[in-house]
Amino acid sequence: MNGFERATREPVRRHDFDDGDHAQGPQSGDRLLASGGVLPFLVGATVPAGRPLLLLSGHTPPVIDRNAPADSIAAFGDTHAQTDGCLRELERSLQRLGLEMGDLVQLRVYVVGDPALGGRMDNEGFSRAYARWFGTPEQPHRVARTRVQVAGLVNPGWLVEIEAIAAA
Repeated sequence: MNGFERATREPVRRHDFDDGDHAQGPQSGDRLLASGGVLPFLVGATVPAGRPLLLLSGHTPPVIDRNAPADSIAAFGDTHAQTDGCLRELERSLQRLGLEMGDLVQLRVYVVGDPALGGRMDNEGFSRAYARWFGTPEQPHRVARTRVQVAGLVNPGWLVEIEAIAAA
C-alpha cells in the first residue's frame, strides 16, 4: 500500500470549523479541511470508485452591461460579479450534462489583478462569490481548488476564468 492509498483510507480529520454538513456526494469520506483566510477549504478530495472524472474547459463570465465596450471590465463586472457569473455558467454546463455543482471535486481559478486594487487579485471578492455556491445548506459540498493571479486572459475585460473537474 503506497502513501496515497494509506492517506485516502484514513478517517476524515475533523477541526472545530468542520461542521460536517458536507459529508455526502462525490467527496464523501476522504477529505481534509483546513482553515485560512475567509473560508475553510479542502486540502484534497477523492472520487469514489467507479465514478469517472469529467474535465471541464475554462468558463468565463457573461456580459452584464451590453452598453459597455466588449473588452472592458465594465462589460463583465468586478471579480465578485465575474466569479459568480463563471460559476453560474459552470452550473449550466453541468446541468446540460446531467450533473450538478455537488459533483465538482476541483476548481482551478485564474484571476487577473484588478486595476481598481492596484493590480492585486481581489481575494475577498472571489471568496464572497465562492461562499454563495459552496458549503451552503442548499449545496453543502466544497471542492479542492487552486486560485492563481495571472497577467491577463483572452478578453482584456475578463478578471476570472474557472476550469473544473467533476465526478460524472
